[in-house]
This record gives sequence, C-alpha cells and structure tokens, in this order.
Amino acid sequence: MSALSLKDFQEQVGELLLRHRSLLDVLSKFQQSNAGVNRSVIKSITECGCVEVNAKKQEYSPEMTLDQAKLELQTHLEGQLCEHCMEAISTEIGKHLFYLSALSNLLDVNLEKVLEDESKKCSTLGFFNMS
Repeated sequence: MSALSLKDFQEQVGELLLRHRSLLDVLSKFQQSNAGVNRSVIKSITECGCVEVNAKKQEYSPEMTLDQAKLELQTHLEGQLCEHCMEAISTEIGKHLFYLSALSNLLDVNLEKVLEDESKKCSTLGFFNMS
C-alpha cells in the first residue's frame, strides 16, 4: 500500500466536507481543533500524569555553540505518553489536519507546495529559519 500524500488527503477532505463549507465555519472549527490538541496534551499531564512539565528559565548565552545550545536547552517535558494519551492526542491532531486541509481547500492553497516551500526555506536558512 502506498503512502498517502498531502494532495490525496486534501482531495479526500474536499470530498467529505459538507456541513462546514463556509470559510467562517472552517476557521472556527480549525481553532476548536487546535484547542482540542492543547487540551489533550494538558490532560496527559494533569489527569493521567504520564508526562510532566518542569519549566524554568532557559540558560542560554551568546557564547554557546549551536551544539552546546542543543544539549543545554530543554523541552521542559519529562516522561513518555502512555498508549491512551498517545491515541487521544493523535486523534486531536488528525482533526486539526482535517480542518487545516479544509481551510487550504477553501483558499486554494496546495499543502504539498507549502510543505515543499517550507522545507526549502529550512534547508536554506537552517537553524536561523525559526529563530
């Protein structure tokens, strides 16, 4: 079985989306799905406890090399998602991808092209792309 492409998924979403075809509906569902992702991550911390957040100020100095910074800077995340939380978060991310695809369809944005362009930018700018 071949891998599903972003183009295929975007076309599938276009065929399935009937109820929320309005741009305003899609925007509000996209925002709601983002909140669902956030909530499922938060529940893995506050209800399940399979992961923890231990956040504090990041100790960074301009003299650090990139390799040193990668070793020193923390994610603030400890532990691993349990099977239940992984499934819940994956489901919410799937909904979010659905509405991202729906929004892209309405605005005639090709997600594969967006991914290719962003990858090129990352390759060209490297570390400084998102700083």
